[in-house]
Amino acid sequence: MVCFPASIRAMAALAACALAAGCATAPGGPGAPTGTLEKIKRTNTVTLGYRVASVPFSFAAPGREPAGYSIDLCRAVVETLKKDLGLANLQVKWEAVTVEDRLAKVASGQVDLECGSTTNTLGRRERVDFSLVTFVDGGSFLTRLGANIATLKDLDGKRVAIIPGTSTEKALERALQQALAKPAYVGVKDHQEGLAALREGRADAYASDRVILIGLAMTAKDAAAFRLAEELFSYEPYSLVLRRGDPDFRLAVDRTLARLYRSGEIAPIHNRWFGALGTPGPLLQAMFLLNAIPE
Repeated sequence: MVCFPASIRAMAALAACALAAGCATAPGGPGAPTGTLEKIKRTNTVTLGYRVASVPFSFAAPGREPAGYSIDLCRAVVETLKKDLGLANLQVKWEAVTVEDRLAKVASGQVDLECGSTTNTLGRRERVDFSLVTFVDGGSFLTRLGANIATLKDLDGKRVAIIPGTSTEKALERALQQALAKPAYVGVKDHQEGLAALREGRADAYASDRVILIGLAMTAKDAAAFRLAEELFSYEPYSLVLRRGDPDFRLAVDRTLARLYRSGEIAPIHNRWFGALGTPGPLLQAMFLLNAIPE
């Protein structure tokens, strides 16, 4: 079971006290709904975007509702909206998104909040907005056991499966240039196809975010056939995605996340999806602390 140290909670409390002197008291909740909040109140529906196979952050089995770490965070946001907007029977509409269309569906209003494993980048902020950071990870790669591939240099001349258009792809290209390695890229549409390419010998490695690779390997029937590289080649801060220019909705989302971090309610959510990996590392603990913004 994940146990967040008492010192982390104490530090969050101290941070809240230190900031209180320089911050005005925040209102208890939103006033007259505007933007997305007004739409949600008028339709009694909130549309959440989810990834089909981004384990353990966002995924869905046939005939079942989406599940995962990011999904649980979005469910907490829904509970906040129910209370703040007075919508006890608020309906949730689930909309599947892909790497290619996730930002477009948010920007167009087809999705109110994307609950996946999307990295918060400055370039993407030109199209959409992001919540407080929800997770921090880094890019790595899986290989087959016995492939004798352990570092980025070892990928020189090899075939690397990657999902095109992701922040991981760009970071990997930069890292490989620095390592003077020139592999051949094999484009795949999702994580399951990347693992299949590795399993079937169509690729020598599959690159993605480390926690996602761990989830893939742990849930594979032939888990012992794969090896996870220890090397990280990027910094990937995840956030929930929402439309630009909607500060009231973003405040509702951020208020929920900050409360989860301050209160320690994030601990059972983390444990549910990452407990097998042990307690959160120092970087993730620091992220929770720094985003535990006081009311």
